[in-house]
Amino acid sequence: MSGASTKDQLSRLLALAPYLQTRGAVSLKEVAADFGVSREQMLKDLRVLYLCGLPGFGPGDLIEINVEALIDDPDGMVRIDNAEFLARPLRLGSDEASALIVGLRTLQESSPHASRELVARTLAKLEAATGREAVPVVDIRNPETRPAVVQTRATLETAIAGDRQARLKYVVPSRDEVTERVVDPGALLARDGHVYLDAWCHLADARRLFRVDRVAEVELLETPRSTPQLTPRNLADGLYEAGPDDVEARLRLSPQMRWFAEHYPVLSVQDAPDGSSEVTLAIGDEQWLLRLAFRYNEGLEVLEPIALRDRIRAVAADALRLQQGTA
Repeated sequence: MSGASTKDQLSRLLALAPYLQTRGAVSLKEVAADFGVSREQMLKDLRVLYLCGLPGFGPGDLIEINVEALIDDPDGMVRIDNAEFLARPLRLGSDEASALIVGLRTLQESSPHASRELVARTLAKLEAATGREAVPVVDIRNPETRPAVVQTRATLETAIAGDRQARLKYVVPSRDEVTERVVDPGALLARDGHVYLDAWCHLADARRLFRVDRVAEVELLETPRSTPQLTPRNLADGLYEAGPDDVEARLRLSPQMRWFAEHYPVLSVQDAPDGSSEVTLAIGDEQWLLRLAFRYNEGLEVLEPIALRDRIRAVAADALRLQQGTA
C-alpha cells in the first residue's frame, strides 16, 4: 500500500468508528458510498478496525464488527460493538499533561500580549485539573524573566546609574566553578535572548562580558568605579572579544563535531573533503581547551599550540598506562 493510500485509510478509520456508533446498523454499500470508496475497500478497512481496541488487545478489549458475516453477504448490515470507550471524554496521562503544561508555558513566554491572557487562563485550568500529578521537571521560562535575574539586573542598573562598583559571584560553566570578583559595571547589553553586563573586571584586570543569568549573587558597593567610562560594545560583532594575552589555537574536528564551530566563537573554519574541519580560535585559558580535548576525546584534536598538544598527549599516555596497570 502506498504512503498516500495508507494516509487515506488512516483518515477513514479515525472517522469510521464514531460514524458507525452514531448510525447504528448501516449497509456496507451505504458506508462505502458515504466514504467514497468501493465496498471491497471498505471491507478491508473494517478488517483493520476489527483489530483495534484498548491496550491489552484481548477478546474483550478489541472493537467488535461482524466482518465474517459481511464476507458472505456483501450487501449485509455493518454493526459495531465494544467501542463505547471512544465516546468517553479523553483524559490526559501525567506525562501528556506535563508535556502540554511545558508547551503552554513556552507559548506564554513567546506569545503576543493580546493572546497571553488566554494562554494563561488555559494553563491555570490545566494545572488546577492535574494538581500535583503533572508537575514539569524542567523550568522553560526565559531566564531573564526569573525574579532573581530581574533583581540582579536592577542592582546592576543602580550601580551603573550611581557610578558604583559591584561584587559578583559568577558561575563559570567552562570551569564548573563560582568566582568572586569586583567589577566596574559599564552597560547592560542584549544578544540572542540574553542580557550581558559589559564591565571592567578587577580580578582579570581586563574588560569582560558577564551573562546576567549566571550571576549567582551581586552586591552593590559604596566605592566608585575606578576605571574610565567604557564605550559600550556592539554585540552584533559577536560576544567574544580577544584579549591581548589570548593565544590562537588550531583544532581538527571530526565530522560529528562540526557543531563546535557554531557553538564556540571561532576565528576561521576550513572544511576537509572527508567531512572533518580545522578551526582556529583565540583562548585565554589553556586549561579550558585541555578539558575540552579530554571531554571530546578523538572528536577534537589540538594541533596548535604545539606545547599544549604535546601536554595533552603526555597526559593521555599517562592515563592509559595507569589504566593498564603499567605505571
